[in-house]
Amino acid sequence: MRITPKQRRDIRHKRVRGKISGTAECPRLCVFRSHNHIYAQLIDDVGGVTLGSAGSNSKGFAANGGNKEGAREVGKQIGEVAKKLKIDTVVFDRGGYLYHGRVAELADGAREAGLKF
Repeated sequence: MRITPKQRRDIRHKRVRGKISGTAECPRLCVFRSHNHIYAQLIDDVGGVTLGSAGSNSKGFAANGGNKEGAREVGKQIGEVAKKLKIDTVVFDRGGYLYHGRVAELADGAREAGLKF
């Protein structure tokens, strides 16, 4: 039986999730990348709550979520959400994706907005 690329990503994501966890003071910045969009969430794993989120399909988002510029904008948005919640440090969860391209740009945008990880 052949393992699909999605199944391989799920295996990588589970392996990473076994090693990192978010708290209310230092939440997990989780990234999901689809073909046309990119999304980020701030998650408190102890409480099991999503503290904030941003995505390229939200209202007022002008850039294209399927390219690096759009990913950087989503990173800036999630940084602004974190500032409103008085969060300055996060744990980055790349979601089983390579730290390259849109995922790296989202991380750079979040760092530009003031997040530390």
